[in-house]
Amino acid sequence: MNGWDTILMALRAISRNKVRSVLTALGIVIGVASVIAMVHLGQAASRNVTAQISSMGSNLLIVRVGRQRGPGGVSSSSSPFDTADAEALQREVSGARVAPTSGTRATVVYGNANLSTSVTGVDNYYFEVRNHALAEGRQFEATELRSGAAVCILGQSIIRDVYLGQNPLGTALRVGSSACTVIGTLEAKGEGMGSDQDEVVLMPIKAVQRHLLGRFDVDTIYISALEDGSTPRVQADVEKVLRQRRRLRDDQDDDFQVRDMAEIAQTLESTTATLTWLLGAIAAVSLLVGGIGIMNIMLVSVTERTREIGIRLAIGALARDVMTQFLVEAIVLSCLGGAIGVAIGITATWLMTSQMGGPLVLSTPTLLVAFGFSALIGIVFGYVPARKAAHLNPIDSLRHE
Repeated sequence: MNGWDTILMALRAISRNKVRSVLTALGIVIGVASVIAMVHLGQAASRNVTAQISSMGSNLLIVRVGRQRGPGGVSSSSSPFDTADAEALQREVSGARVAPTSGTRATVVYGNANLSTSVTGVDNYYFEVRNHALAEGRQFEATELRSGAAVCILGQSIIRDVYLGQNPLGTALRVGSSACTVIGTLEAKGEGMGSDQDEVVLMPIKAVQRHLLGRFDVDTIYISALEDGSTPRVQADVEKVLRQRRRLRDDQDDDFQVRDMAEIAQTLESTTATLTWLLGAIAAVSLLVGGIGIMNIMLVSVTERTREIGIRLAIGALARDVMTQFLVEAIVLSCLGGAIGVAIGITATWLMTSQMGGPLVLSTPTLLVAFGFSALIGIVFGYVPARKAAHLNPIDSLRHE
């Protein structure tokens, strides 16, 4: 008996009990689909996180006052930065662009619409450092930055929620207790680190300090390394300059934080990858359950077909032929389940990523491993029933009712 005859015989045996065969393969289908969906959703989430962090700016360092008290602890208070600190960093740290910011929340009003939103004071370096380009209008003029003029640039969420999609250029927007003229709009950036990056009003930093904060503190300093790979050097230079300006002794800890967004991205990617493979491993348990189901049904099949096996052995079939037949049946069931599971897994991944608004990520190695594992399940769990069938005594089998 050649290989094709064995496969055809296995397919006929499977087709004789269609419902039982479908239920047997169902465990493999669920297992393969779960593994593919879980792994690909995890990879999509990882890519989405990376994209969100990249949208905040390239080679970005974020400098804030305060010192972290242990893992997860609160930051200790310390004296705030001022614009002189930012100017010193721009002057003394080579290969970097520095953008100081001062921010607060305020209610913006236009016509009958109002919204409590983030108002950030910036200079023109902010647009480059934070990778946030203008959609329309212009940046701040030098005279507006020096005088703290009442002009502003709006994010797309402000245009949608306050202006109801109308063009805001040239209009007067009330921000807190003062009004500003809209001179530009920002390109849409979407979500970033759990917040809407488009729900923002940008004003000259002196305008925010003078009219909204009543002080000339700088909350955050954003720094972008101009050359790839130079971020660690820039970070070390920033820490050195700030320690000197804040007169910290060698035995004193920093009273400020310099956070590298690339390191944060790597940490998040590593965490997401670990969770992804953990979920994939949990989903793979259902594959083992499906394999046990195949073995159970094949043992039942051997018992039901004992007389048929006895006849085959009596007319000259070899034990290895019988073993091959039952082993092929188990492999065909598991491979059919694996193929259907791959199709369902891809479809489920596409549907869920579409609902979540994430990228569709499909990994060929993952698909091949999931399908290959389903075939391996058929070999491993089909071996015991096949071996039992091959070692039946022909005489006892022929007597079996």
